[in-house]
Amino acid sequence: MISRSLRPTSAPVLAGALIVVTVLAAGPLRSLDAALQGYWARRYTPNWWGFLDSVPNAIAGQAVCLPVLLVIAVVLARKHRTWHPLAIVVAAEVAFYVGVGGMKVLLARTSPAAGIGRFWQGGVFEYGWYGISYPSGHAAEAILFYGAAAYLLRVYSGPDVRIRKRLNFLVGLITANAVIVAFYLGFHWPTDLLGGMLAGGLMLRIIIDVDRRVAAGKPILGWRPPTVRTAVAARSALAPAPSPVSTAALPEPGCGHGVGTGTSVTCPGRAPHGDPERQRPAPAATGDGARHDGSTRSGHPVARPADGLPSLCGSTCATPG
Repeated sequence: MISRSLRPTSAPVLAGALIVVTVLAAGPLRSLDAALQGYWARRYTPNWWGFLDSVPNAIAGQAVCLPVLLVIAVVLARKHRTWHPLAIVVAAEVAFYVGVGGMKVLLARTSPAAGIGRFWQGGVFEYGWYGISYPSGHAAEAILFYGAAAYLLRVYSGPDVRIRKRLNFLVGLITANAVIVAFYLGFHWPTDLLGGMLAGGLMLRIIIDVDRRVAAGKPILGWRPPTVRTAVAARSALAPAPSPVSTAALPEPGCGHGVGTGTSVTCPGRAPHGDPERQRPAPAATGDGARHDGSTRSGHPVARPADGLPSLCGSTCATPG
């Protein structure tokens, strides 16, 4: 069994992979980046370049992915009467701008349109968006925002395994579209796209892990968060309260009062209310000993269970005469 902390999608594994890719992109893989990068769309499909940039490439941009996530969160928040889905949206935005955006500004790698892809040679003030190429924002957004939307749908809608697999497939398809289109347009170095996927996956994993710890009431870095109304709490609050049951109507273990009838029922060999004179087995009614009027030869009526309720003593219980 693989430990949960060492699964391919766990935070430690994603963080380690991101560090390795970043180190390789800064040096050993620069020649490979230069060999693979090219403005392939302009070269092979010049008439489609504008369409590819404005439609498929825009699916992973903030102008599309953020509204999609926000609409899903608002619908779920109204339906379940909780702010929790909107908190996930805020967390995704903060994770993108602080986590992914912070890496882009800190590493300051030039894009193919601005330089040869050296780290710390670009910068947002010198080259604008072309000076903060690593990691790719579109690749990170595809996983982070659409992955957060799929997570909310899985948590609140409770889909079956087939729908869960379809959501994962859809997120993977959107991510593949973002990476392939960006590479075909030539906007990024190949390692930018790989680093973007790892960065987006890491941010999404951190959000999910923190959200689950908050829902479980577990401490986060020594800080215990307050109670948060999550999906489970929302469903519990919307569920109808159980009807109160009077303990007076419940029978004692064994024989006693009939369920919900208030009729005293005595089992064979047991005296009602401690009467020693009645502590003898009741005769079994067999054959023609049972009359058609529902009584036995001793004249005691045969106890019948209440309407629709099973008798606690069985068919040999009788009410005291």
